[in-house]
Amino acid sequence: MASLGELERSVMEVLWTTDADLSANELRDALALRDEPGRSVATTTVLTVLSRLERKGFVTRTREVRPHRYRALLSREEHTAELMHEVLDRTTDRDAALARFVGTATAGEAATLRRLLDELARS
Repeated sequence: MASLGELERSVMEVLWTTDADLSANELRDALALRDEPGRSVATTTVLTVLSRLERKGFVTRTREVRPHRYRALLSREEHTAELMHEVLDRTTDRDAALARFVGTATAGEAATLRRLLDELARS
């Protein structure tokens, strides 16, 4: 999974927070609301970022209508899980990395992990 640049991350955050497919103009407007006042991104820049995100497999666009509309292919949680797997795949000692991760988990995170592992064992 490719990493995301700052503007790519911002675009994905907008797409992850909506169920609707968005045009480049709608994304530009949403970015303007999220960013600092007076800082705007051109529609052509948004289109370039969307093109990169499409090549990286993060978004898809409707081709039947104009203007094209874009949506995320993966949820934020699916993307995060893929990143976690990618990092684990790079380590030479996966067990040690997992042990370190679990050792730094909060009590709530540990309870969630325990519950999820129990559910997995039961299924």
